[in-house]
This record gives sequence, structure tokens and C-alpha cells, in this order.
Amino acid sequence: MIPLSVMITGKGTVSTRIKGRYHRGRPSRFTSIIRPVVFWNITYKCNLRCQHCYINAGPDVSLPELSFSQTLDVARQIVEHGIPLVVFTGGEPLVSEKFWKTLEYFHEIGKPKTSVSTNGTLIDHRNAKRLKKLGITYVGISLDSLDPEKHDKFRGAKGAWKAAVNGMKNSVAAGLPTGLRVTVTTGNIEEVPSMIDFSADLGLQRISIYLLDTVGRGAKIISHVPRGEMLRELIDKLVEKAREYDGVLEILLVRMNFAGIYLADKLSSHRQEFYEYLELLGSQGDCGRKTASIYPDGTVRPCQFIDYVIVGDLRRQSLQEILSPDNPRLKPFIDTASRLRGTKCRSCPFKDVCGGGSRNRALTATGDFWGDDPACFINPAEIAERWKS
Repeated sequence: MIPLSVMITGKGTVSTRIKGRYHRGRPSRFTSIIRPVVFWNITYKCNLRCQHCYINAGPDVSLPELSFSQTLDVARQIVEHGIPLVVFTGGEPLVSEKFWKTLEYFHEIGKPKTSVSTNGTLIDHRNAKRLKKLGITYVGISLDSLDPEKHDKFRGAKGAWKAAVNGMKNSVAAGLPTGLRVTVTTGNIEEVPSMIDFSADLGLQRISIYLLDTVGRGAKIISHVPRGEMLRELIDKLVEKAREYDGVLEILLVRMNFAGIYLADKLSSHRQEFYEYLELLGSQGDCGRKTASIYPDGTVRPCQFIDYVIVGDLRRQSLQEILSPDNPRLKPFIDTASRLRGTKCRSCPFKDVCGGGSRNRALTATGDFWGDDPACFINPAEIAERWKS
């Protein structure tokens, strides 16, 4: 995750409220390898059927999930292990009673901090107030176009756009810090700057911009992944938007770590500044490195974007055992840089910071899980030469 606004203005909104103040020269210490942010995919069920869904969720999905008692046991382990933040996701969390019960449990205990990633369609006034009462620190709602018809088609349900926007309005009215989450494709990349304006007009405090990843149903639409100059032009526009909405709305980039290197190079005026940006980026973590994902059946992935690698199973192992740096199945994701073998990534001087981008896009494009992410547009050797001592 690249905190674009923090890099440019030194200020966050939602992220500062959750993590405390951080910026270049003062990187965040909110998470660690053994105490990552946990993305809890609480259910496979969803009232939509999105084209890019990494977990293949839907209304008719019937797959094994943890029982109520097993879910509560996992929640207890999360508290005992000192996990700083749980992001509830799915499927659609709000369709699951286990989501509400687990949220109630965390609220009663007083930790960890909690947020929810949702399609927003079920956030009526009642549910918004309920989320507020149960201590949710942030609500991220997905919207993939300003065109209702285009969004509804991408999300697989007529009326999804209107319901999602109403969910945003209801969340803001309830006093919940709320943001928009957009998955960027070749079909909507031109809309993103306008979506930032739209978010600000609604009173949202964050926009998280996800580059399409080729996992789950997303693997079928790899041709929709923006690359090269398209991404560079978008990021240049986002720099200006971050300045425009300084301290009002923060912009995050997700699934494009190489963009952080581009920004560090673009923003720096001297060598020390450049390396302070790299330190800030390195503190954010990545898939399996300061993040972990619990799936509905209790299996654990390095993150929700790598669904085919299981690093542990909470039905048979403790959370402490799974999140140990000595876990042989987790180790490759803690030390991704040493395993990269694509022509570009293996020689990249910034691979320890970037982690090589998306392993899914590399696998889909090259056939090699440890290959190069085709979306990466930077010239690392040229950047390194510019900032060498």
C-alpha cells in the first residue's frame, strides 16, 4: 500500500487516525512481521457477483466456513496475539451474522481496531448506526465508475451503484470515517481523477485505488490491467489531486508498489529525501509481510490477493504458530526479494522495498510466480543512478 497523500503532503486522514501520525522521516511502526494487519474474509457469501472478485464470492456460493464457535476462537487468538487492526471483508461481510457477532466481541474487549471493506449496498441508516456503535474505525465502499450502468455491469447486479452511493451517504451521516475503493482497469482509468472529486463532494475522507490483480475471476480479464504510460499519467494526475485535497481526503495506491519508487524519485530534491521516502515505503509492508488474510474456512493466506498459497490452517494450528517468522510456508513472503527471478526484478535495487509488485500478474503473464510484474513501468537502474552517492 502506497500512502500517496502522506508522501506528498505529509498528512493522512483515516490512516493517521488508525496508525498515528507518520510521514517521510517518521515511518509508521503500527505493524510488524509477527503482528500484521489481518484481512478477515469472514464469508464466501455476497449479494453481488463482481467480475474481478479474488475469492469468487456470490449469492449461490456454498463452501465450508468456520462455525460460530470456531470464529469466536479465532477472534480470541487475534486479541491475545496483539493484532493491531482487523479489516473485515468477504464476500460481503454484512450478509454474515458472524461478522456482527465478532465485531460485538472485539468492541466489548476494546481491541483490536476494526474496519470493513464492503460493496456498501446493505448500509442503510440502521446498519450505519450499528457499525458506528460497534466501534468501526473506517468503512471502505467499492465503486468502480461514475457511470451507474458501467458499475452495475462490473459488479453483476442492477442497482448496485445507487445502493453503494447511498451506503456512502448513510455512513457519512452516521459519523463513520468513510472512503471509496476503486479497482482500476483500462475501462475506468480515465475516470479516477473525477472519482476523487466525487468522493470529496460526498464528504469521504479517503480513496483507495487498486490496480486490477489477476486472481480469482480477475485472472480472466488480464487484458484489462492498465500498464506503462497509462499508469504513469494517472499517478502524475493523482499527485496534483493530493495537493488539491491536502488534509481533507487521502489517496492510497494498492497492488502497485513500484509506483512508490516512481513517486520517491519524482518528489525528491536530494539523496537523503529519496532514501527517507524509501524507508517510509518499506514500513508499509506487503502481501505476507505485515499483512495476512484469514479465509472463511479458517485457512490463512499471505494476503487476500494470493488465494492459492495456504500458509496455515486455524482449524489445526494457532495464529501464533502461523504468523511465526519460522513458518516455512510464510517465509517466502517475508523475504520475497531474494526469490525474485524475473529479468527486471532480480536486478532491481529497490526490490526489498517494492517486493516485485504482484505475484499474480507475474504468474499470469510469464508463467513464473517469481517473475516480473508486467504492470511495472519504472526504470530502476536509471532511478538508482540518479540517487547514488
